[in-house]
Order: sequence, then structure tokens, then C-alpha cells
Amino acid sequence: IFFRDPKGQNDVTRGLLLRDGTFAAAAEVAAFKTHLRNFVVLSMCAVTIVASAMSEPAALWARPIPASQTHTPATATSRLAPAFLQGRVGVGAEPIPLQTFAGSEFMEAARTNTDGFDAQDQIEGNPNMGSLWGVPSLLVVPMALAWLYKRWAAMRQPQGAQHFFSPDAHCTVDVSALESPAVSMATVTGERTQQYVLSMDDLVSLCKRRGFVYQASDLYGGFAGFWDYGPLGVELKNQIKAKWWKKMVQLRDDVVGIDSAIIGSPKVWEASGHLAGFSDPMVDCKESNQRFRADQVLYSAVLDAEGKQCGYVSCQQDEVSNEKALAKKAKKLVKEAGGKGPHQPLNFKELIDCPVELIDQIPSPATGNPGTLTPPRDFNLMFSTNVGPVVADSSTAFLRPETAQGIFTNFKNVMDTSRVSLPFGIAQIGKAFRNEITPRNFIFRSREFEQMEIEYFIKEDDWERCHQEWLDTMHKFLMETCGLRPELVGTEVHAQDKLAHYARACTDLTFHFPFGEQELLGVAARGCYDLTQHANASGRKLEVNDQQTKTKFIPHVIEPSLGVDRLFLAVLCSAYDEDEIGGEKRTVLRFSPEIAPVKVLVLPLVKNNEDIMGRAKDLFERLRMRWNCTMDITGAIGRRYRRGDEAGVPFCVTVDFDSLEDGTVTVRDRDSTEQKRVSEDELIAELTKAIDGY
Repeated sequence: IFFRDPKGQNDVTRGLLLRDGTFAAAAEVAAFKTHLRNFVVLSMCAVTIVASAMSEPAALWARPIPASQTHTPATATSRLAPAFLQGRVGVGAEPIPLQTFAGSEFMEAARTNTDGFDAQDQIEGNPNMGSLWGVPSLLVVPMALAWLYKRWAAMRQPQGAQHFFSPDAHCTVDVSALESPAVSMATVTGERTQQYVLSMDDLVSLCKRRGFVYQASDLYGGFAGFWDYGPLGVELKNQIKAKWWKKMVQLRDDVVGIDSAIIGSPKVWEASGHLAGFSDPMVDCKESNQRFRADQVLYSAVLDAEGKQCGYVSCQQDEVSNEKALAKKAKKLVKEAGGKGPHQPLNFKELIDCPVELIDQIPSPATGNPGTLTPPRDFNLMFSTNVGPVVADSSTAFLRPETAQGIFTNFKNVMDTSRVSLPFGIAQIGKAFRNEITPRNFIFRSREFEQMEIEYFIKEDDWERCHQEWLDTMHKFLMETCGLRPELVGTEVHAQDKLAHYARACTDLTFHFPFGEQELLGVAARGCYDLTQHANASGRKLEVNDQQTKTKFIPHVIEPSLGVDRLFLAVLCSAYDEDEIGGEKRTVLRFSPEIAPVKVLVLPLVKNNEDIMGRAKDLFERLRMRWNCTMDITGAIGRRYRRGDEAGVPFCVTVDFDSLEDGTVTVRDRDSTEQKRVSEDELIAELTKAIDGY
């Protein structure tokens, strides 16, 4: 297939469209062809060696170098080289030219240049050396086959659990162009992306080094489950929230916003069911004193080849992809139980579904020893506090675990004051708090987080249509505004038996994080459960009038819910890239210009020229009135470009000596590194179009 790059960086890139629908780009195909060619050469050598060994092992080795000859590196090499590299393989006084096996100019040169040996000399055999060479030669073919298969598998499959999936190209395939499964020819259009590997350690290190995210209370060794956002981090976070608010509230006629209190009446949480049911199943390891969520601990019975049970293995949810380590544990259990290997495939289940009588047989993920886990029990996730000067049961209140209930309790107020009618939505951005049992994976799961939620109130009959519309709207926001890479975003539809008792449907948009594919946002059809509960508990009517049917009813709700911190992490993962410019490797964050924390970096070419510095400062002051900009005056211009790339700045504006003469500046694009001259009068218009899209 031919892959056309819209940016014009590569006119045509060739690749293969594999039968399973995946795309192998030209670089991967070329690499595999190289491995295949090496494999063929190795195989030919191995066949030659094996054939000679079967005839006469002693003939495989050259005669010893006479002591009178100088042992230069070249002669030392040929002393240990097999005879086929010297251009002859044979027995006795009748040398067989290597061309008999495989002719090539390379082998001909080797035959005529034997580092001090006459090409017509007979071989003086050495039986000991021959046996040493003949036996390992038999392993060349299977080793080459294993190596070749490993390279092919690496090309075909995504990275493992510690590195997130990053294919070499994302594209749109015209399926109608595929005439048959056997003939895979198609036209592919899309944008070329770099292939790279990102580990969570790399990301955490970058966040701290560049001021995106810090560990909370870092001065005192940190505080688990809490994070602070640095100068660049708070700018990126605010950009994400501002763009969401603009797209979902300000540019829509059917959505209004509120900001409800973090601490509210305990009756709110009693009516919503949070006091009684907002909990996670928890298990403790009595040996290590560690605590785990029971639905995030997986276990599997280990069966030998004959079906005999040899024990159990367990792991945490984000470790299940480490098949090698789990297979090693299973193999050890089979061996200790005297079973017959190999073991059967492992079938993992959640610990919460494990019968109580089997808990003692499940090993702890922390220690690997059975008999140390407690049975699952509920653990309430809400943080409690006391309101007022007296600490008593009557003063107990809770930090909100979600922002949705503040919207439901203000439903009637909004209806009365905003003159809205169905369908309409109420949006809110705010902090929420959950006492997570095991906060992990950086800012993905923490105890203090921020949510962006909309409760969209509709008639019951419209829920399926509205649910799909909001799913499409949120997907568009992720792709176009946040700039997430399409191949990293997936969809997961919740099964009916996994839904909350009041929900009609729920669909998640997932993201391939470095630790695996996880939920990024959810769009749920919540029914009328919440408004009904609050109406019953408060005694207030939360109904609306249908002007057409002249009836009253409680509206149903579609809830698009998105975590700011998770989206922040997804944006970082999607933007992270490594490439090479002019032979120098660089780390670059390819943020969408619309949400980049710093939009423009102003660079005076030199700092010891007052005219250039004055011109740069004036330009900087004008640009910062529109966007968040910064100015860098230290270091070489190339180094300053790299610092801007690592911070994700989409545009650099350089003021140089030509600027003093003709009033133009150099504008550098972060992604393409292309530079062009723009007059200062046109600069703001050019940047506005590139950043804001108009």
C-alpha cells in the first residue's frame, strides 16, 4: 500500500496491510527483510557446515599456522576460521570450491585471500577442533528461526504492559479497495507518527523536571495519593478545563453551569446511597500489612497437563500482562506438586468472586504466600470531617466523592432561575475526594481529583439517541480539542450485569496508558434514580411539566463524566515523542496548540544587543496580552528551541538582526521544525489562526 503524508514530509511511504487489518510501515518491512536475508545466509552456512561434518569433521578446520609466521590479528582470525570461509571445503587432497554450495563475489574474495594460506593447500585435519565446531553448527538453524520469529512477533504486536502501544502509523483504510483477503491492496491516508517507547518512569521524571506535577508534601517525603501541579502543569490543566467549559457550556444553548459546595448536608449522601453503598471490597495481607481492592486482585488455578490442580497464582490487575513471570510461578507449582508439565493456560478471575472457603489457598500478591489474605469486606471511600466547634456524631460531614449530587440538588433552582426547558444540561467542574485503598499509577488514581461532569436531563424515550450524541460529542472533544492520538483511544460498552442497578447503559472511552488500557471517561444513562431519591428524601417535587401531553414527570439523565487528572495524563502520554533533528535526539511534547500550556516562546537572537532585546520585549508584551507566553534569553538558539520543544511550546518567535531592518521575525513550528519569516504586523493574525483556529 502507499501511505501519503499530508504534511509533505514524505511524499510516499510504502508498507504492508496485513490480513488481520494491522499496518506495517516501510521501516518495519525493511527491517524484517534484512533479518530474513541474514537468516538465509546463516542457513546456507549451517547447511555447508553440517554437510561437511557428516563427511569428515576433521576437514572443517584449517591447518595450524606455522610458528614461523607472524601472528597478526588477520592470521589469528584465520587460524580459528572454519575452512569454508577460506574458500574450500573438502576431504584430503581434493578441495571443493565454495561456489559448489553458494556462489558470491564475497565468498570468491574470501577464497582467494586466506591470510597467509595458499588457496590450493590441502587441509590438515584436526579431529578435536572438528568435533567442537560440528556440534554447535547444528544449532544455527533453530537459533536463527527463533530469532527471526521473535523479530516478526515484535513487529506485529504492541508493546507490553510497561510500555504503551504506539504503532508506526495511524491511518484510514478504504476497505472497498480490498478485492479479496488474499490480495491486500488498499489506499491509506493519514498522518505519519513516530514510533517510540514511553515508560511511566520516563513520564514521571519529565513531569517533575519540567514542572508539570510534583509529589504532594515532597519536602516531608510525600503523601500517598495526593499530587501538586507545577507552573506548566497548572497551565495545562487550566487550558483543558477552559476548553471543555467553552465547548460544552458557552458554545451550547442547552447547557448551563454551576459550582456547588464541596461539603454538603449528610442527608444528600444518605439519599443518594453513598453512606450505605459507596464502598469498595477490600482484602488485607496479614503478613505484609498491605491492603488491596478485591476486584483488582486476580487469581487462577494452576492445572498440569493431565488436569491435576497444583495450586493457585495471583497478581494485581495491572500485572496480569506479565505472562512470563506468572508462567514461571505456575511452572514452579506444578514441579512442587509433582505434576506433569507443561501447565494448562491460566484462567484469571477477580478475587471478589472467589468462594470464601478458597481464600486461604490464594497467595498474596505482596508475598506470594497462601493463607495470608483476609476475606473481602466493604470499605467506605468517603472522607469524613466535623463541622462546627463540637466534635460529635451530629457534626459529622463528608467531602463529596463526586460532583454529580451537587447538580441534582440544584436541579429545581436552575429550572426556576434559568428559564430552561427539556432537554437541557447542568455542567460543573470541581474537586472530589475518595479514600482509595490503593492509589497508584501516578495521577491516574488518586485520593483528591477533579471532575468535569454534565447531567443532561431528557425525556425517557430519548435516552438512546441522546446517549449516542453525547458519546460522539465527547469523542470529538478528545480528538480535535485535546489532540489525543486516535489509535490510543478505544471504546468499552459495559455489560448489563456490570451496570449499576439504576443505569440503562454505560459506555467508556478508554485510553492506552503506559500501564495498560484504562477508562478515560464515561457516558452513562442513569435513568431518573437520583432525582427520585432526592425528591423522596427531601419531600420536594422535582418534576417538570410536559406542555404537549400536559403531564408531569421526573426527567431521565445522561451523564458524560470526565476526570481532569486522567485527561491530563492522557494528553501527556499522547503528546510525548522522541525524534532526531540534525543528528541530535530530542524529547518533544506535541500538545495541540489549542491546549498547550505555553503558546509562544519569544527568543532574542543575542542578549547583549539592546536593540534586539528591546524589540523582543515589546513583542513579548503584545503577545502575552492574548496568550500565555514566555521569553528565554540564555543559551544557544538551538538549545533554547529544545527547551521549548520539551515544554510543548508549539511556536517559537526569534527576533534577530534582520528584524531591526525589515520588521520581520522568524516563526518556528515545533512539530515540523520549519521556519518562515513573518512581519510583526501579520504575526498575531498568523498565530491566532494556528492556535485558536480562526
